[in-house]
Amino acid sequence: MASSNINIRVDSKVKEEAEQLFNKLGMNMSTAMNIFLRQSIRYGGIPFELRLDEPNETSLSAMEDVENNRNLSKSFDSVEALMEDLNA
Repeated sequence: MASSNINIRVDSKVKEEAEQLFNKLGMNMSTAMNIFLRQSIRYGGIPFELRLDEPNETSLSAMEDVENNRNLSKSFDSVEALMEDLNA
C-alpha cells in the first residue's frame, strides 16, 4: 500500500509528552496517528467523546440553588420516613 505524508502543527510540549507516552507504549508518533486514523474510520467519527466542560443551564441552576439553600429536598429521620414520602 502506498503511503502519504501528513504535516500537522502541534504545541511543542504536547508533541513531546505524546512522544514520551507512545514510546512507553512501544510505538512512535506515526504508528499512534495511524491507529487514531484507522479507529476514526472504523468508528465513523472521532473515536472518543468530545464535549465542553461547561455545565448546562439545568446544572447551573441546581448549583445556584445549593449555594443559596433553595429548592433542596426534605430531610428525613429514618429510611422508613423517606420511603413513605417517596411512595406518597
